[in-house]
Amino acid sequence: MTDIHPTTPGEGGAPRLEARGAHLAYERRTVSESIDASVRDGSFTVIVGPNACGKSTLLRAFARLLTPRSGSVLLDGRDLARVPAKEAARTVGLLPQSSQAPEGITVGELVSRGRYPHQGLFRQWSEADRDAVATALAETDLTDLVDVPVDELSGGQRQRVWVATALAQQTSVLLLDEPTTFLDIAHQYDLLDLFARLHARGTTVVAVLHDLAQAARYATDLIVMRDGEVVVTGSPAEVLTAELVERVFDLPCVVVPDPVTGTPLVVPRRRGLV
Repeated sequence: MTDIHPTTPGEGGAPRLEARGAHLAYERRTVSESIDASVRDGSFTVIVGPNACGKSTLLRAFARLLTPRSGSVLLDGRDLARVPAKEAARTVGLLPQSSQAPEGITVGELVSRGRYPHQGLFRQWSEADRDAVATALAETDLTDLVDVPVDELSGGQRQRVWVATALAQQTSVLLLDEPTTFLDIAHQYDLLDLFARLHARGTTVVAVLHDLAQAARYATDLIVMRDGEVVVTGSPAEVLTAELVERVFDLPCVVVPDPVTGTPLVVPRRRGLV
C-alpha cells in the first residue's frame, strides 16, 4: 500500500489553533509523543480516527484542559498555556464529551453560566448577556424548557442544554467532542446544521466525529488520526479514499459520491467478500 503523507489543508485562513511537536499524556500514559496539527481560521475542521487514537486528547489540548509535557499548543500564534484563562474562555468554547450538571439547576440557569467569561468586577449581567442566552436557547429548541431542572431531561435534551451553554459563550472558536452523542439521527443532523450555520457566520468549528459520512458532509478540513499521530489532513474530497479508510480504520470499502451533497460517502464491503 502506498504510504500516505500529511498534506496541508486548503487555502485561506491562518491557523487559529496549532499543536507543534506536542507531547500529550495523562499521568503515565502517553497518547501522542510529538503531534503536529493545525486548525485554519474560519474552517469547519473535523477530527476522525479509530477509538483511542487521540482525537479527544488533541481537542482537550486545544481547549487548554491538557498542557503538553513538551512542545506547544498555540492560539492565534500565542502559547495557549500563557493566555489568561478568562481571555482564552472568551475565544475558545468547548462542548465536552460528557458533563455533569449541578443537582437541581434549571436549563436557563445552566445556559446562563456560559456567560461567565464575559463577567468581571466592573461588568455584571447585562442586556447582551440576556440576549445571548435567549438566542442560544432558541437555536437549540430549549426555550420552552428554560425553567425545567436539567436532571429531569432526557439524555438528548441534556446534550442540547450543554450545546446551548457553549453557544451562549459566543466564542469565535467552538470545540465539539462527539457532539451528537445521545441524539437520534434527526437531531444529529439538526445539530450539525446548527454548527454549519455558526461556521457560515464566521465561527471556527472543530469537532470530533465518528460518522465519516457526517464528517465528509460538514467539514471543510479533516484531520485523520491513528495511534496518536496525524496521518493526513486536507479537504474530505482530497483525503477520504478507500485506501485511507482501510489503512486507518481497517475497513475495506468503496468511496462514492453522496447522492445528495456529492461529498465522499464510505460504503463498507462485507468482510470476506470481494
